[in-house]
Amino acid sequence: MKFAVVGAGATGGFLGGFLARAGHDVTLVARGAHLEAMRRDGLRVRTADGEFTVRPRCTDDVGAVAGAEVAFLAVKAHAVAAMAGPLGAAVGSDGTLVTLQNGIPWWYFERLGGPLDGTRLESVDPGGVIAGHVDPLSIVGAVTYPATRIVEPGVVEHVEGTRFSIGELDGGRSERCRAISGALVESGLKCPVRTDIRKDLWLKLIGNAVFNPLSALTRASLTAIATEPGTRELALAMMREAVRVAEAVGVELDLTVEQRLDGAARVGEHKTSMLQDVESGRPLEIDALVGAVVEIGRLVGLELPRLETVYACVKLLDGTLRKA
Repeated sequence: MKFAVVGAGATGGFLGGFLARAGHDVTLVARGAHLEAMRRDGLRVRTADGEFTVRPRCTDDVGAVAGAEVAFLAVKAHAVAAMAGPLGAAVGSDGTLVTLQNGIPWWYFERLGGPLDGTRLESVDPGGVIAGHVDPLSIVGAVTYPATRIVEPGVVEHVEGTRFSIGELDGGRSERCRAISGALVESGLKCPVRTDIRKDLWLKLIGNAVFNPLSALTRASLTAIATEPGTRELALAMMREAVRVAEAVGVELDLTVEQRLDGAARVGEHKTSMLQDVESGRPLEIDALVGAVVEIGRLVGLELPRLETVYACVKLLDGTLRKA
Protein backbone atom coordinates (compact mmCIF):
# COMPACT_ATOMS: atom_id res chain seq x y z
CA MET A 1 0.00 0.00 0.00
CA LYS A 2 0.98 3.63 -0.41
CA PHE A 3 1.12 5.44 2.91
CA ALA A 4 1.97 8.96 4.03
CA VAL A 5 2.75 10.01 7.59
CA VAL A 6 2.13 13.68 8.35
CA GLY A 7 4.18 14.53 11.40
CA ALA A 8 6.89 11.87 11.22
CA GLY A 9 8.29 12.62 14.67
CA ALA A 10 8.51 10.03 17.43
CA THR A 11 5.20 8.19 16.94
CA GLY A 12 4.85 8.93 13.24
CA GLY A 13 8.46 8.02 12.53
CA PHE A 14 8.11 4.76 14.45
CA LEU A 15 5.00 3.82 12.48
CA GLY A 16 6.42 4.92 9.13
CA GLY A 17 9.68 3.11 9.81
CA PHE A 18 7.95 -0.21 10.45
CA LEU A 19 5.76 0.18 7.35
CA ALA A 20 8.76 1.03 5.17
CA ARG A 21 10.79 -1.89 6.53
CA ALA A 22 7.95 -4.23 5.52
CA GLY A 23 8.16 -2.97 1.94
CA HIS A 24 5.26 -0.53 1.82
CA ASP A 25 5.55 2.68 -0.17
CA VAL A 26 5.92 5.38 2.50
CA THR A 27 6.26 9.16 2.40
CA LEU A 28 7.22 10.96 5.61
CA VAL A 29 6.21 14.59 6.12
CA ALA A 30 8.38 16.32 8.71
CA ARG A 31 10.37 19.51 9.19
CA GLY A 32 13.53 21.03 10.60
CA ALA A 33 16.65 19.16 11.61
CA HIS A 34 14.77 15.87 11.89
CA LEU A 35 13.67 16.11 8.25
CA GLU A 36 17.17 17.01 7.05
CA ALA A 37 18.72 14.10 8.96
CA MET A 38 16.22 11.63 7.48
CA ARG A 39 16.86 12.97 3.98
CA ARG A 40 20.59 12.65 4.45
CA ASP A 41 20.99 9.44 6.46
CA GLY A 42 17.60 7.75 6.36
CA LEU A 43 15.35 7.11 9.36
CA ARG A 44 16.88 5.00 12.13
CA VAL A 45 14.51 3.17 14.48
CA ARG A 46 15.88 1.67 17.69
CA THR A 47 13.93 -1.12 19.36
CA ALA A 48 14.59 -3.69 22.08
CA ASP A 49 15.32 -6.17 19.27
CA GLY A 50 17.90 -3.99 17.57
CA GLU A 51 18.14 -1.05 15.19
CA PHE A 52 17.18 -0.69 11.55
CA THR A 53 17.42 2.06 8.95
CA VAL A 54 14.94 2.81 6.17
CA ARG A 55 15.04 5.42 3.43
CA PRO A 56 11.48 6.44 2.54
CA ARG A 57 10.67 9.66 0.71
CA CYS A 58 10.90 12.61 3.09
CA THR A 59 9.39 16.04 2.52
CA ASP A 60 7.95 19.09 4.25
CA ASP A 61 5.10 19.32 1.72
CA VAL A 62 1.71 18.23 3.09
CA GLY A 63 0.57 18.05 -0.51
CA ALA A 64 2.54 14.80 -0.83
CA VAL A 65 -0.39 13.12 0.92
CA ALA A 66 -2.29 13.28 -2.38
CA GLY A 67 -0.29 10.34 -3.73
CA ALA A 68 -1.10 8.03 -0.83
CA GLU A 69 -3.98 5.61 -0.32
CA VAL A 70 -3.83 6.17 3.44
CA ALA A 71 -2.43 9.14 5.37
CA PHE A 72 -1.65 8.96 9.07
CA LEU A 73 -1.94 12.31 10.85
CA ALA A 74 0.59 12.24 13.69
CA VAL A 75 1.06 15.91 14.59
CA LYS A 76 -0.03 17.25 17.99
CA ALA A 77 -3.71 18.19 18.21
CA HIS A 78 -3.04 21.92 18.42
CA ALA A 79 -1.08 21.80 15.14
CA VAL A 80 -3.90 20.39 12.99
CA ALA A 81 -5.84 23.61 12.32
CA ALA A 82 -2.87 25.36 10.73
CA MET A 83 -2.53 22.65 8.09
CA ALA A 84 -6.21 21.80 7.68
CA GLY A 85 -6.56 23.54 4.30
CA PRO A 86 -3.75 21.83 2.38
CA LEU A 87 -4.28 18.56 4.25
CA GLY A 88 -7.99 18.40 3.44
CA ALA A 89 -7.32 19.26 -0.20
CA ALA A 90 -4.64 16.57 -0.49
CA VAL A 91 -6.72 13.83 1.15
CA GLY A 92 -9.86 14.80 -0.75
CA SER A 93 -13.17 13.00 -0.52
CA ASP A 94 -11.82 9.65 -1.70
CA GLY A 95 -8.74 9.40 0.53
CA THR A 96 -8.37 8.02 4.03
CA LEU A 97 -7.01 10.00 6.95
CA VAL A 98 -6.16 8.08 10.13
CA THR A 99 -5.95 10.48 13.07
CA LEU A 100 -3.38 9.61 15.76
CA GLN A 101 -3.85 12.57 18.12
CA ASN A 102 -4.22 12.06 21.86
CA GLY A 103 -7.36 13.22 23.61
CA ILE A 104 -10.71 14.29 22.17
CA PRO A 105 -10.42 14.78 18.39
CA TRP A 106 -12.18 17.50 16.44
CA TRP A 107 -14.38 14.85 14.78
CA TYR A 108 -15.69 13.34 18.04
CA PHE A 109 -19.39 14.04 17.36
CA GLU A 110 -19.26 13.38 13.60
CA ARG A 111 -21.28 10.36 12.39
CA LEU A 112 -22.14 9.54 16.02
CA GLY A 113 -25.90 9.88 16.01
CA GLY A 114 -27.92 11.04 19.00
CA PRO A 115 -28.66 14.55 20.27
CA LEU A 116 -25.05 15.79 20.02
CA ASP A 117 -24.40 14.48 16.50
CA GLY A 118 -22.41 17.02 14.51
CA THR A 119 -21.57 19.20 17.53
CA ARG A 120 -18.35 21.14 17.06
CA LEU A 121 -16.02 21.54 20.03
CA GLU A 122 -14.50 25.02 20.12
CA SER A 123 -11.63 23.80 22.32
CA VAL A 124 -10.23 21.49 19.63
CA ASP A 125 -11.51 23.16 16.46
CA PRO A 126 -11.72 26.93 17.04
CA GLY A 127 -13.97 28.51 14.46
CA GLY A 128 -14.58 25.17 12.74
CA VAL A 129 -11.44 25.50 10.61
CA ILE A 130 -10.62 21.77 10.59
CA ALA A 131 -14.17 20.60 10.03
CA GLY A 132 -14.48 23.09 7.21
CA HIS A 133 -11.59 21.54 5.29
CA VAL A 134 -11.43 17.83 6.18
CA ASP A 135 -14.25 15.59 4.93
CA PRO A 136 -15.50 13.51 7.88
CA LEU A 137 -16.10 10.56 5.54
CA SER A 138 -12.33 10.37 4.95
CA ILE A 139 -11.56 9.91 8.64
CA VAL A 140 -10.66 6.70 10.44
CA GLY A 141 -10.28 7.18 14.18
CA ALA A 142 -7.30 5.73 16.02
CA VAL A 143 -5.83 5.39 19.49
CA THR A 144 -2.05 5.02 19.80
CA TYR A 145 -0.24 3.13 22.53
CA PRO A 146 3.49 2.99 21.64
CA ALA A 147 5.86 4.98 23.83
CA THR A 148 8.54 6.51 21.59
CA ARG A 149 10.94 9.44 21.52
CA ILE A 150 13.33 11.21 19.18
CA VAL A 151 16.79 10.79 20.71
CA GLU A 152 18.49 12.87 18.01
CA PRO A 153 17.44 14.15 14.57
CA GLY A 154 16.67 11.20 12.34
CA VAL A 155 16.68 8.65 15.17
CA VAL A 156 13.51 7.34 16.84
CA GLU A 157 13.68 5.11 19.91
CA HIS A 158 10.87 2.72 20.79
CA VAL A 159 10.32 2.26 24.53
CA GLU A 160 7.28 -0.01 24.67
CA GLY A 161 3.95 -0.85 23.05
CA THR A 162 3.10 -1.65 19.42
CA ARG A 163 -0.69 -1.23 19.29
CA PHE A 164 -2.65 1.16 17.09
CA SER A 165 -6.40 0.60 17.51
CA ILE A 166 -8.51 1.91 14.62
CA GLY A 167 -12.20 2.22 13.79
CA GLU A 168 -14.79 3.90 11.63
CA LEU A 169 -16.57 6.86 13.21
CA ASP A 170 -19.97 5.21 12.70
CA GLY A 171 -18.81 1.87 14.15
CA GLY A 172 -18.95 -0.01 10.86
CA ARG A 173 -16.49 -2.71 9.78
CA SER A 174 -15.05 -1.37 6.55
CA GLU A 175 -12.75 -2.84 3.96
CA ARG A 176 -10.35 0.08 4.37
CA CYS A 177 -9.96 -0.61 8.10
CA ARG A 178 -9.28 -4.27 7.39
CA ALA A 179 -6.66 -3.30 4.79
CA ILE A 180 -4.93 -0.83 7.13
CA SER A 181 -4.96 -3.36 9.96
CA GLY A 182 -3.51 -6.03 7.69
CA ALA A 183 -0.68 -3.75 6.57
CA LEU A 184 0.26 -2.81 10.13
CA VAL A 185 0.13 -6.41 11.37
CA GLU A 186 2.25 -7.49 8.40
CA SER A 187 4.74 -4.80 9.47
CA GLY A 188 5.10 -6.20 12.99
CA LEU A 189 2.58 -3.98 14.77
CA LYS A 190 -0.76 -4.64 16.45
CA CYS A 191 -3.84 -3.05 14.90
CA PRO A 192 -7.22 -4.24 16.18
CA VAL A 193 -10.27 -2.85 14.39
CA ARG A 194 -12.83 -1.53 16.89
CA THR A 195 -16.56 -1.05 16.45
CA ASP A 196 -16.51 1.68 19.13
CA ILE A 197 -13.26 3.61 18.75
CA ARG A 198 -14.54 6.31 21.11
CA LYS A 199 -14.55 3.84 23.99
CA ASP A 200 -10.85 3.07 23.37
CA LEU A 201 -10.26 6.80 23.21
CA TRP A 202 -11.82 7.36 26.64
CA LEU A 203 -9.96 4.42 28.22
CA LYS A 204 -6.71 6.17 27.37
CA LEU A 205 -8.02 9.69 27.95
CA ILE A 206 -9.10 9.29 31.57
CA GLY A 207 -5.42 8.82 32.34
CA ASN A 208 -4.05 11.45 29.96
CA ALA A 209 -6.53 14.10 31.11
CA VAL A 210 -5.21 13.68 34.64
CA PHE A 211 -1.56 12.66 34.53
CA ASN A 212 -0.45 15.01 31.76
CA PRO A 213 -1.54 18.28 33.39
CA LEU A 214 -0.58 17.17 36.92
CA SER A 215 2.89 16.17 35.72
CA ALA A 216 3.31 19.47 33.89
CA LEU A 217 2.38 21.40 37.03
CA THR A 218 4.41 19.30 39.49
CA ARG A 219 7.25 18.04 37.25
CA ALA A 220 6.59 14.61 38.79
CA SER A 221 6.57 11.13 37.23
CA LEU A 222 3.54 8.86 36.96
CA THR A 223 4.69 6.81 39.93
CA ALA A 224 5.11 9.86 42.14
CA ILE A 225 1.69 11.26 41.27
CA ALA A 226 0.00 7.89 41.79
CA THR A 227 1.65 7.11 45.13
CA GLU A 228 1.91 10.46 46.92
CA PRO A 229 -1.29 10.53 49.06
CA GLY A 230 -2.37 14.06 48.16
CA THR A 231 -1.88 13.80 44.40
CA ARG A 232 -3.27 10.26 44.37
CA GLU A 233 -6.57 11.46 45.82
CA LEU A 234 -6.66 14.41 43.43
CA ALA A 235 -5.95 12.14 40.47
CA LEU A 236 -8.73 9.75 41.49
CA ALA A 237 -11.20 12.61 41.88
CA MET A 238 -10.27 14.01 38.45
CA MET A 239 -10.64 10.57 36.88
CA ARG A 240 -14.09 10.17 38.40
CA GLU A 241 -15.11 13.48 36.84
CA ALA A 242 -13.80 12.34 33.45
CA VAL A 243 -15.68 9.05 33.75
CA ARG A 244 -18.91 11.00 34.43
CA VAL A 245 -18.38 12.93 31.20
CA ALA A 246 -17.77 9.70 29.26
CA GLU A 247 -20.93 8.16 30.69
CA ALA A 248 -22.93 11.27 29.83
CA VAL A 249 -22.08 10.77 26.13
CA GLY A 250 -22.86 7.07 26.20
CA VAL A 251 -19.46 5.48 26.90
CA GLU A 252 -19.31 2.82 29.61
CA LEU A 253 -15.76 1.97 30.68
CA ASP A 254 -14.70 -1.52 31.73
CA LEU A 255 -12.27 -0.65 34.51
CA THR A 256 -12.33 1.33 37.73
CA VAL A 257 -10.41 4.54 38.26
CA GLU A 258 -8.37 2.74 40.93
CA GLN A 259 -7.31 0.13 38.37
CA ARG A 260 -6.42 2.87 35.87
CA LEU A 261 -4.36 4.73 38.47
CA ASP A 262 -2.54 1.63 39.68
CA GLY A 263 -1.74 0.67 36.12
CA ALA A 264 -0.11 4.06 35.59
CA ALA A 265 1.87 3.66 38.81
CA ARG A 266 3.37 0.43 37.48
CA VAL A 267 4.80 2.26 34.45
CA GLY A 268 7.55 3.63 36.67
CA GLU A 269 9.48 6.89 36.44
CA HIS A 270 7.97 7.79 33.10
CA LYS A 271 7.62 11.42 32.04
CA THR A 272 4.35 12.24 30.32
CA SER A 273 4.38 13.84 26.88
CA MET A 274 3.18 17.12 28.40
CA LEU A 275 6.02 17.16 30.92
CA GLN A 276 8.47 16.49 28.09
CA ASP A 277 6.96 19.45 26.22
CA VAL A 278 7.38 21.65 29.30
CA GLU A 279 11.03 20.69 29.58
CA SER A 280 11.62 21.22 25.85
CA GLY A 281 9.79 24.54 25.69
CA ARG A 282 7.15 23.29 23.25
CA PRO A 283 3.46 24.31 23.28
CA LEU A 284 1.38 22.11 25.56
CA GLU A 285 -1.34 19.78 24.25
CA ILE A 286 -3.90 21.02 26.76
CA ASP A 287 -7.20 21.49 25.01
CA ALA A 288 -7.53 18.05 23.42
CA LEU A 289 -6.59 16.33 26.69
CA VAL A 290 -8.39 18.47 29.27
CA GLY A 291 -10.20 21.41 27.68
CA ALA A 292 -12.42 19.27 25.47
CA VAL A 293 -13.43 17.10 28.43
CA VAL A 294 -14.42 20.26 30.32
CA GLU A 295 -16.30 21.58 27.27
CA ILE A 296 -18.27 18.36 26.83
CA GLY A 297 -19.04 18.38 30.54
CA ARG A 298 -20.54 21.84 30.21
CA LEU A 299 -22.57 20.76 27.17
CA VAL A 300 -24.21 17.98 29.20
CA GLY A 301 -24.61 20.07 32.35
CA LEU A 302 -21.97 18.52 34.61
CA GLU A 303 -19.94 20.31 37.25
CA LEU A 304 -16.24 19.37 37.06
CA PRO A 305 -14.53 21.49 39.72
CA ARG A 306 -11.20 19.65 39.83
CA LEU A 307 -10.77 19.25 36.09
CA GLU A 308 -11.73 22.89 35.55
CA THR A 309 -9.25 24.08 38.20
CA VAL A 310 -6.35 22.04 36.86
CA TYR A 311 -7.24 23.07 33.29
CA ALA A 312 -7.09 26.76 34.25
CA CYS A 313 -3.73 26.28 35.98
CA VAL A 314 -2.08 24.41 33.13
CA LYS A 315 -3.42 26.92 30.57
CA LEU A 316 -1.74 29.66 32.58
CA LEU A 317 1.45 27.61 32.70
CA ASP A 318 1.40 27.22 28.92
CA GLY A 319 0.93 30.95 28.43
CA THR A 320 3.74 31.73 30.87
CA LEU A 321 6.12 29.32 29.14
CA ARG A 322 5.37 30.82 25.71
CA LYS A 323 6.27 34.28 26.98
CA ALA A 324 9.53 33.12 28.55
